Amino acid sequence: MLWSLIKIVVFVVLVAAAALGAGYLLEMDGGVRIAFGGIELNLTPLMAVIAFLVLLLSVWLLLKLASLTVAVLKFLNGDETALSRYFDRNRERKGYQALTEGMMALASGEPRTAMHKAARAEKYLGKPELTNLLTAQAAEMAGDTKKAQDVYKRLLKDDKTRFVGVRGIMKQKLSEGDTDTARKLAEKAIALKPKHEETQDTLLQLQAQARDWSGARGTLNLKLKNGSLPRDVHKRRDAVLALSEAKAILQEGSSPEALDEAIEANRLSPDLVPAAALAARAMIEKQQQRKAARMLKKAWSVHPHPDLAAAFAAIHPDETPAERLKRFHPLLQLVPDHRETKLLEAELQIAAEDFPAARRALGDLIDQAPDSRVLTIMAAVARGEGASDTVVKGWLARALSAPRGPQWVCDKCHNIHHEWVPVCENCGGFDTLSWKSPPEAEVASATGVAMLPLIVGSLEDHSAPAEPEEAAPAEQPEPVEEAEVLDPIAELEDETVRAGDMAEGIEEAAQK
Repeated sequence: MLWSLIKIVVFVVLVAAAALGAGYLLEMDGGVRIAFGGIELNLTPLMAVIAFLVLLLSVWLLLKLASLTVAVLKFLNGDETALSRYFDRNRERKGYQALTEGMMALASGEPRTAMHKAARAEKYLGKPELTNLLTAQAAEMAGDTKKAQDVYKRLLKDDKTRFVGVRGIMKQKLSEGDTDTARKLAEKAIALKPKHEETQDTLLQLQAQARDWSGARGTLNLKLKNGSLPRDVHKRRDAVLALSEAKAILQEGSSPEALDEAIEANRLSPDLVPAAALAARAMIEKQQQRKAARMLKKAWSVHPHPDLAAAFAAIHPDETPAERLKRFHPLLQLVPDHRETKLLEAELQIAAEDFPAARRALGDLIDQAPDSRVLTIMAAVARGEGASDTVVKGWLARALSAPRGPQWVCDKCHNIHHEWVPVCENCGGFDTLSWKSPPEAEVASATGVAMLPLIVGSLEDHSAPAEPEEAAPAEQPEPVEEAEVLDPIAELEDETVRAGDMAEGIEEAAQK
């Protein structure tokens, strides 16, 4: 209604201006004199303006007639579309202009204007492959997902635009959280355009989240084949997928196949610690201790890690602490200056009750990297050397509030994981976990120390003489198995144990 009123007002203003100008020309004195070839014309100002307008119209008509003549001559010479192109040229100009304005409106964040211009362009051009995509994107920006989905479905009918339609619906399903349907659509999109890198990445991510390791390895090989992935990155991620596939097979109870996949993962990426540990444990179950030891030593030389030490200890689980220390000696000599090597040697010396050697094994870690594990070992060393309860409690107090040290941390979201997984449980990133110390803000907590069973055992072994009978006896802690207490490679306690419970257990042990 308002727009119609504005048009009426503008029309009235133009008519009034034309009438005013005509009256002014009629009252103007003088005129225009034209003489040529013995002919002389005298025109009043108004007649001169009218003649000029007629001249412009005549020139325009002459040019149009010339263009029509050219089109007719082309048609007579065999160009069957010459006349249709001539009459459609104006419509195409208006259509492309509307399409351009629609794209500019979409880039400017005006979805409603973009949809209006797209409809106008479709009216003049009749090319849905150009206008439907603009309409769908404008509808998505405006929040009209139903209209966008209808447009994408129309794109599926044309071979030229089918990939765009499938990809558009796939993105809608992803935004809705329907990952199963999105994965199927991504597979169809890859079948239509195998070299599309973004769709390859999306499909790989969805397959990893769905634990479709075999399909993910196929997609990874496709990325390598099309040159969208460096070969070294491919080897690393293929190893991660092979390891994940081995774990899945192992859960189903097929040990030989799991062993093959784990060995393949270790071959592809020797620095992938979980692959070496899993392959070694599978070899141990098959009584292949020597092969397991060689594999673990090779992996340790690349990346020392507690899981590797635990697997190495599992080769001979019933040996004495002295025998274990002797068997671990070649492993400790591979990377003697590494932090993990020093900690492992200290743990082994504590298990063998050689506490001065444990202190020497720690070296400068107490001053350079005093995390909870280092401080806990120092508490055990202090108790073993006969230090007072005050000294031991001082080390334990520092350990409870110290950083946890290296853990499995996601490179993207910095989420901490208890164990290695191929897909981050927080952000869904694939192969983003690294063994490193998390940011300080994420570890500053009062959580307990993972080696608490070792400390409790050391305190029990080196307890002070019993108090006189008339004194109230301290509460006796539950008995701890010797292998559980002294084995430095025993599984660490769950780090989600509350700090209060652990502090209470430490206090009870210290009272002994």
